[in-house]
Amino acid sequence: MTNPLSFLATCPVGLGTLLVDELTELGAQTVRETPAGVFFSGTLAVAYRACLWSRLANRILLKLSDTAVASTDDVYAAARGVRWSNHMTPRTRFAVEFRGQTNFIKNTHFGALKIKDGIVDFFRDHQGQRPSVDTKRPDLRVVAQLNKGKLALSIDLSGDSLHRRGYRLDGGKAPLKENLAAAILLRCGWAERAARGESLIDPMCGSGTLLIEAAMIALNIAPGLNRERYGFMGWVGHRVDQWQAILAEAKGNARLSLPYGVEIRGYDGDLAAVRRAEENARRMQLGSFVRVRLRQLSDIAKPTHQKMDRGLLVVNPPWGERLSTPSAAAHLYAALGQVMDAEFGGWDASVIAADAAHARATGLRSHKNYKMKSGPLDIVLFLFSLGDHNKLRIKDSPLAPETEECSQPVLSAGGQMVANRLQKNLKKLAKWRQASGAECFRVYDADMPEYAVAIDVYGADIHLAEYAPPKSVKEVDANRRFDEVLDAVQVVFNVEDRSEIAVKRRTKQRGLQQYERVSTRNERRLVNELGAKLWINLFDYLDTGLFLDHRPIRARIREEAAGKRFLNLFCYTGVASVHAGLGGARYSTSVDLSNTYLEWYRENLAINGLSDQKHRAVKGDVLKWLREEEGVYDLILLDPPTFSNSKSISADFDVQRDHEVLITLTMDRLSDEGVLYFSNNNRRFEMVTALMERYCVEDITRESLGPDFDQSPNIHKCWRFTHKSGISEAN
Repeated sequence: MTNPLSFLATCPVGLGTLLVDELTELGAQTVRETPAGVFFSGTLAVAYRACLWSRLANRILLKLSDTAVASTDDVYAAARGVRWSNHMTPRTRFAVEFRGQTNFIKNTHFGALKIKDGIVDFFRDHQGQRPSVDTKRPDLRVVAQLNKGKLALSIDLSGDSLHRRGYRLDGGKAPLKENLAAAILLRCGWAERAARGESLIDPMCGSGTLLIEAAMIALNIAPGLNRERYGFMGWVGHRVDQWQAILAEAKGNARLSLPYGVEIRGYDGDLAAVRRAEENARRMQLGSFVRVRLRQLSDIAKPTHQKMDRGLLVVNPPWGERLSTPSAAAHLYAALGQVMDAEFGGWDASVIAADAAHARATGLRSHKNYKMKSGPLDIVLFLFSLGDHNKLRIKDSPLAPETEECSQPVLSAGGQMVANRLQKNLKKLAKWRQASGAECFRVYDADMPEYAVAIDVYGADIHLAEYAPPKSVKEVDANRRFDEVLDAVQVVFNVEDRSEIAVKRRTKQRGLQQYERVSTRNERRLVNELGAKLWINLFDYLDTGLFLDHRPIRARIREEAAGKRFLNLFCYTGVASVHAGLGGARYSTSVDLSNTYLEWYRENLAINGLSDQKHRAVKGDVLKWLREEEGVYDLILLDPPTFSNSKSISADFDVQRDHEVLITLTMDRLSDEGVLYFSNNNRRFEMVTALMERYCVEDITRESLGPDFDQSPNIHKCWRFTHKSGISEAN
């Protein structure tokens, strides 16, 4: 089996998440969205299908190399080092498209020249001939991308941008690109709607782009079916027989008629626009499927026959540069809102606008919105569900003050990436949550490095902790990304008031800093973990009172505690001790320096009906207490901080430096057949060899983490200690 090829699919901003799904359906592997586009791997057949079937991509690039460069000589050497004879011949006319700049390449023309020189010199060295450059009609286009010290070289398999389907010669003023129109229809679920027999109406259809893309989706017509040439046709690696088979398959899969009941209609008040739309539809041989009529917006009504009782109204009204003033846009959207409300009850509507003010101007509430780019312009797609539950509000007319925001924030491309990852993670955890009854869990932990936050769910509440960004990240970029995360959380978890999201900044804490207040809201919540009722405080302290990553260890302690003497060192809010008590521990001792958290522990005991006489809390320095304690315990949890320099202890504490003494003292308190669970959060921690020689030591880190921490397996390390001889030194 040959190794899979690597590709990059580029697309307009805001379409990446849809493109991931589309490429996956086409058979792509290791599909990953990035700011540059969507990376994927697969066979040549997958690339052919992507070129032919992608409704969203601009280009499909075959990646050849990815090289670190620090000078123009490095750029030249990287280009010359590619085996170009695998991709072109001396007779190939080629062009170079260079993207990116750096301190040694400050314009793209110079960068393209260096790549061209490298290619030409490769052929001179190996074949004594050189290919020629043709920037207007090349047989093959080489794409060079310089970014963050890396030069990526690729072959453009698509040729002309894939959004050009070949049907629109004159789009009119500020036309909507074909792949953006397709994305809007996919966001509306048009393919599924058409399969159910729903219809589509565009009341301001312009050149008919939305109508034609809708017909192609409903008829399962590959968007590239009518293209005469692709970039791969001038590539040495092109397999004509394989391409012809895929092309024939696509032609055979196209439907000859729309699903039963489906109609696709467009209206416009401009006769020239109607004629352009009709001509474009005929050019794609869709004239019999797309009906276009001259009609003003105020005269548009839902057709009355039974087949049109459900459907989709999709519209790209004139806005921004296409109207004379903002006031004109507001009045136009208000008129659209009146038509939507009066004529299309029971339907859904998808409205494109430049900003949220346009959506408010309709007087109707949108339930979802997506941010995209149309060329250099920012646009938003607003989704409406029409009917008695969403009636026209006069106060939201263009003449009323703009005091009310849309119900949810508009997600940027980055915000949408975070939202999609959250939804993916929630889906992945759904079965585990249902089986375990987990109410508190981590849903995201810096899954995407540029969005370095931890997001935890505590029942109905959300806790978001930002990791301090590296110094190389500009403050404005860090703040923008954090706002995008907040937007995504608000949308995914349907949070109406953003102030209800508990937000904190994560930095390294020393001593008792982790115990100090960061807020004074004094709001506590009661949550459930494995049947234990626990108090949490999401706002007032850096930590909430419940470390989610230790849930499996607490479950172990509860299962093993029956009849045992339990010791909890560095006990924090005593959650493990509560579980030991509920598990039937004979008694327990919990030691910590903080009065605040020991009192919290006593409240956790009380809410679970456990006695603080049987389960005692001790304020003290753990090392000092261990040296003075004479009692023996059957089950011990030792979870020290990474570092502490509290004034309450005689010397600072470092878990790497001091763990041998700490564990030895703790093992002196462990009974013959007892078990010690030792855990810490120092990601660079290494156990000293002497401890592993002295005791039976088992690394249980993997078993000590739940499914919600699959993305962060290094959040803590955990070991199970027992005596080798079964006889403790204390006895």
